[in-house]
Amino acid sequence: MVNIAEVTASPGPDLLTPDNCAVLFVDHQPQMFFGTGSSDRTAIINSTVGLAKAAKLFDVPVVLSTVAAESFSGPLMPQLAGVFPDQKIVDRTTMNAWEDLAFVEAVKATGRKKLVIAGLWTEVCVVLPALSALAQGYEVYVVTDACGGVTPQAHEHAVQRMVQGGTVPVTWVQVLLELQRDWARGETYGPVTELVKEHAGAYGLGIVYAQAVIGAHAAG
Repeated sequence: MVNIAEVTASPGPDLLTPDNCAVLFVDHQPQMFFGTGSSDRTAIINSTVGLAKAAKLFDVPVVLSTVAAESFSGPLMPQLAGVFPDQKIVDRTTMNAWEDLAFVEAVKATGRKKLVIAGLWTEVCVVLPALSALAQGYEVYVVTDACGGVTPQAHEHAVQRMVQGGTVPVTWVQVLLELQRDWARGETYGPVTELVKEHAGAYGLGIVYAQAVIGAHAAG
């Protein structure tokens, strides 16, 4: 039985906070989307943009990266680039972003040891840097609904491989709400609920309904 007197208000060492993590977006590019067949591509785009806006809302450091943008894969998807219009994009030739010095230096510059990763394709450009970062002592969280593979099996097997290696699978809404954590956190309450209404589907509609019927301060 838990002794209530021993319970503290600390979030603990395992939870994501705005001060302990960075978000990495890897290869959300047109050519990569063309080959994605693990789930609905529009849904992946929506989840990716939701995650990006969550990171920006909580001022979490972000690294944006592309592979062969000019010669093969095309530019970073404009919906994502538009969230961070002044952010430098690290373009690479390596499929494993962790084998690119500029990418690794950008990650190190965030000063964070918890890395939240999303990208295309799950079985290549996500799994490789995720496992490499783990080997370098980072904690890695993979946002599975902001990732996509060539087939459902490819995506699922990549996620299984990463979990077996020590990564933590999460979703973009899970990350958002873990960063918010307390609906009494007034400075981000409004923006979080607006983000949920914009990108979280039926959950967002639920907030619209609650606010209309119960009142403007209905909790998310």
